[in-house]
Amino acid sequence: AKVDYENVAYLGGSSIIDLNNANVRAYLRLPGMYPGAAGKIVSHGPYKSVADVYSIPGLSAAEKEVIKKYESRFTAKEPTPEYVIDRINNGLYR
Repeated sequence: AKVDYENVAYLGGSSIIDLNNANVRAYLRLPGMYPGAAGKIVSHGPYKSVADVYSIPGLSAAEKEVIKKYESRFTAKEPTPEYVIDRINNGLYR
């Protein structure tokens, strides 16, 4: 991973989550997002804009509703290979 990645805060360390690079665990802090909507977000993409998440196939009305609730907390940065690879399973388990 890049040591000086300028968007590192958006990987789960701030109130904003990068839809293209953050792993599924970043969504744990948003009630209702994990695991359903979060799993679909990280298994699709890349996204050119936050609005692109509403085009995910199989997204339920409830999942769309919870995404809408947190939409202002999402951003869509350029996908970075070092982080995209770990979006679904970063090896951390509860």
